[in-house]
Amino acid sequence: MFVEIRTYRLKNGGIPEYLKVVGETGTTIQKKHLGNPVGYFSSEIGPINEIVHIWSFESLDDRQARRARLASDPEWQAFLPKIRDLIVTAGNKIMSPAAFPPLGGSAPI
Repeated sequence: MFVEIRTYRLKNGGIPEYLKVVGETGTTIQKKHLGNPVGYFSSEIGPINEIVHIWSFESLDDRQARRARLASDPEWQAFLPKIRDLIVTAGNKIMSPAAFPPLGGSAPI
């Protein structure tokens, strides 16, 4: 299992508009291909104007296949211009879980 952590730095004041557009349309399209996100967050303390969303995948091949399906979806292509100008920078991390369970004792995501 792998976790993808996507981080976007938005234009100053862009979080409300981004969350509105993504909440109304974007997540529905994403869920169709990527499944449910592990989490979707906006910054309160620390770097400002930041959005972080986290997705889990069974393998890197699974991630590649699902992301390719999303990228080729005409609805997603029509949606992207609605957020493109709000994003200043984007970052992405792929994380693999440790062999032991998290401190809370439950199994990895």
